[in-house]
Amino acid sequence: MKNIPRIYIDLPIKVGTYIPVERDVLHYLTRVMRTKQCLIFGDGNEYVAELSSDNACLFVSEQTAHTDPSNDLILFFSPIKRIDDLLNMATQMGVAAFQPVIMSRTVAHHINWQRMRRIVIEAAEQSNRNSVPNILPVKKFQELDLSGIVFADERYAYSQQSSEKNFKSKLVMIGPEGGFSESEFSALDAAGAHSLSLGKTILRAEVAAVVAVSKVLE
Repeated sequence: MKNIPRIYIDLPIKVGTYIPVERDVLHYLTRVMRTKQCLIFGDGNEYVAELSSDNACLFVSEQTAHTDPSNDLILFFSPIKRIDDLLNMATQMGVAAFQPVIMSRTVAHHINWQRMRRIVIEAAEQSNRNSVPNILPVKKFQELDLSGIVFADERYAYSQQSSEKNFKSKLVMIGPEGGFSESEFSALDAAGAHSLSLGKTILRAEVAAVVAVSKVLE
């Protein structure tokens, strides 16, 4: 259904039931989009809904045949200055969950994670997903099990070596804006993590996230 607003609902959804409408959703539908109809999602499925006569609730009339295009990748990343762009783009790529990791060269330590949650919700609504990716609690690099991770290895930009292909792992990691430190490279190599080349240029972290995810999904 083209041109119909899509709304994320963080509540159980069943056909034939009424769901309370939050003020911002009501404003968006009636003032911005000027419609009473919308598509709602939140449990991996999508439904057709319409505002009640008093605009207090959404009535769920039917489930659509639209399947969730999301994947099961988990993206490990270091919080960066343009973290909103990273989360937005990776959500559009279908990433299932985000794992923030504090690394040696992490520069953005104070993130408004509630705002980041709103960003991934909006990205999921706009990208035709039926689910919203989880943002997991922040971890330190030293706390991670690195053995099954595919990581974007900028060392390939300085060599002629080819990277591996056909990765089976669903765990993808990118480094911070300054790149992985030598000790982090050593830890990844020692754990048997799979290195991935993103080409001969050094990419911004938010771009590297999209390229790494796309290469693993190939």
